[in-house]
Amino acid sequence: MSLPKAWMSWSSGKDSAWALHTIQQQQEYEVTALLTTVNTTHGRVAMHAVRESLLDLQGEALGLRLVKVPLPWPCLNEAYERAMLSALDQARSEGVTHMIFGDLFLEDVRRYREEKLQGTGFTPLFPIWGINTAKLAREMVAAGLRAWLTCVDPRKLDHAFAGRSFDERLIEELPAGVDPCGENGEFHTFVCDAPGFRSSINVMPGEIVERDGFVFADLVPP
Repeated sequence: MSLPKAWMSWSSGKDSAWALHTIQQQQEYEVTALLTTVNTTHGRVAMHAVRESLLDLQGEALGLRLVKVPLPWPCLNEAYERAMLSALDQARSEGVTHMIFGDLFLEDVRRYREEKLQGTGFTPLFPIWGINTAKLAREMVAAGLRAWLTCVDPRKLDHAFAGRSFDERLIEELPAGVDPCGENGEFHTFVCDAPGFRSSINVMPGEIVERDGFVFADLVPP
């Protein structure tokens, strides 16, 4: 008997990678693709600002097809929702019945996803929902997950954290009130290795710039 097909909502960051790993360990669903929004103006993953070429390397490392949702910049919410509906149509045509998300505890975000999928025939899955984030962050690092901070909100976390490695030292140095997984938007990451990766992606932080109220660290080959 075949498993239900699922797509992973893929941000290129650590939480997506861990949610994917968790689902694959459960062996209850067949993950057939990674669904990612891409800023077509700059050729980068939306919000995380990771180069599209690095996103492609993640797909290769995981052995999974990427389904890229093109977004203009700036992008109004209406345009975003139209693009996502188009992606859902593609998923439906491929027999996909579940969508996986790496959300941790933000009730409004989860409610938004559930409401948008209601009546579409897709069931949302939240495999790492409710896990204590301090415990989760350390569990990720201990399991060999490697990531870089590519975006920092300087209103919540000092700009100097941009471009740093997500490791035990960084977790220890996060100020009180900053979520260890950055779930409140304090930071976003790019995963270069994690359980399920066939090989690691070799990158290093390059130029760091402040734009649109955020601090971005470009990741480049060494």
